[in-house]
Amino acid sequence: MRRTVIVGLLVASGAAAGAWWWLTRAERAPKPLALYGNVDLRQVQLAFNNSERISAVLAQEGDHVRRGQVLARLDQSRLEPQVAQAAAQVAAQWQVVERLHHGNRPEEIAQTRAQVAAQRSIVEKLRNGSRPEEIAQARANVIAAQAEAVNARRRYQRLKSLSAVRLPDQSQVQAVSQEELDDARAALDEAEAKLTVNQKALELVLAGPRQEEIAESEARLALNRKALELALAGPRKEDIAQAEAQLRGNEAQLAFLKQQLADTQLMAPADAVVRTRLLEMGEMSSPQRPVFSLAIIDPKWIRAYVSETDIGKLRPGMTASVTVDSFPNRHFEGWVGFISPVAEFTPKAVQIEELRTSLVYEVRVFVKDPSDELRLGMPATVSFPPDRRGPQALEVPR
Repeated sequence: MRRTVIVGLLVASGAAAGAWWWLTRAERAPKPLALYGNVDLRQVQLAFNNSERISAVLAQEGDHVRRGQVLARLDQSRLEPQVAQAAAQVAAQWQVVERLHHGNRPEEIAQTRAQVAAQRSIVEKLRNGSRPEEIAQARANVIAAQAEAVNARRRYQRLKSLSAVRLPDQSQVQAVSQEELDDARAALDEAEAKLTVNQKALELVLAGPRQEEIAESEARLALNRKALELALAGPRKEDIAQAEAQLRGNEAQLAFLKQQLADTQLMAPADAVVRTRLLEMGEMSSPQRPVFSLAIIDPKWIRAYVSETDIGKLRPGMTASVTVDSFPNRHFEGWVGFISPVAEFTPKAVQIEELRTSLVYEVRVFVKDPSDELRLGMPATVSFPPDRRGPQALEVPR
C-alpha cells in the first residue's frame, strides 16, 4: 500500500513537472508578429514643360500605360520652322569652318598672283614714262589733224568767197548755197577741235604720268601684295576659333529647339495606371497645370506601423507574407524595405492593439505583385514567421 502511494506521488510529480516544462516552453517560444497597414505606391503628376495648346490627348482614365508611351501632344507648328532654320544655320556655319580649315584654294591664290603681276606692270609703265613709239604716234596724230584742219579751212574760205558771186542773168541766185557753206563751217570746227585734242594728248605723252598717279598705282600694288601674303598664309587661328565657337553656339541652339520639340510629347516615366485625366485637347498647357495623374505600379509596399516593443523583431530584408481581404487565399511575398529611424505617435488611420497614444515606427514592406492585383489603399495584413530572416541580398526598391 505504501509502495502504491509512493508510485502515485512520483507519477503525479512527473506529470506536474512535464506540464510546467511545456507551459514555460510555450511562453518562451516566439510568437508570430503581425502588422496591419495599407497598400501604397508612388504617384506622379505629369505636366508639359512648355506653354502651348494641346493638340491630342491619347490616354484615358484607368489605362495601363508603358514607360515611354506618348500620352499627349502639343501643337508643333511654331517650333518646326524654328528647328529647320537652326539646322540650316548649323549647316552654313559648318561650311565656313571647313573652308577656314582647308585654307584658300589654289585658284584663289593664282588669281591674287595675277592681280599683283598686272598692277606691277602698271606701276613700271608709269615709272618709265611714255615710250618713243607712243610719242611718235602722238606727233603723227597731231600732224594729221593739222593737215585736216588746213584743208577744212581752205574749203570753207573758198565756199565763202563763192557765196557772194551771182550767176549771169540770175541776180538773185548764189553760186554756193547757204547749206553748203554751213556744212563747210561745221567741218572746219570739227577739224580744229580734233587738232586741239591731239595736241593735248601729245603734251601729256611728252610730260609723262603725274606723281599722284604713280603713288596711287604703287599703293594698289602694295594692297595686292598684302592680299597675296594673306592668301598664302591662310586663315588666322583666331578666325578659326571664332568660327568654331559660332558653330558650337548654333549647334546648342539647335539642340535646345529639338529638345523643346521633343517636349511637345508627354510620355509616361514608368509603367503606370492613369488615375486622373486633368486637361483636354484644345486647352493651354503649362508646367504648373498637370495633364495626368499616374499611379506607378512598381514598386508596391504596405505602409504599416510597429510598436516600440516589437521594433527589435524586424530587420531590413526580412521576408514576410502579405494578405488582403480581396484575396483571402492569396499570399503575396514581401520583405522589409524600410524601418523609420524616428518614432511618432500612432496615426489615426492605423489600428493596432496598443493605445493610440503609444509611440510607433513606420515600416514599409515591399510586395511582389506581377499580376497587378493590389490597389492603392487596400487594407493588408503582414505576417512575419518567428525568428525568420529573409535573404540579406534582397534589393530594396527606392
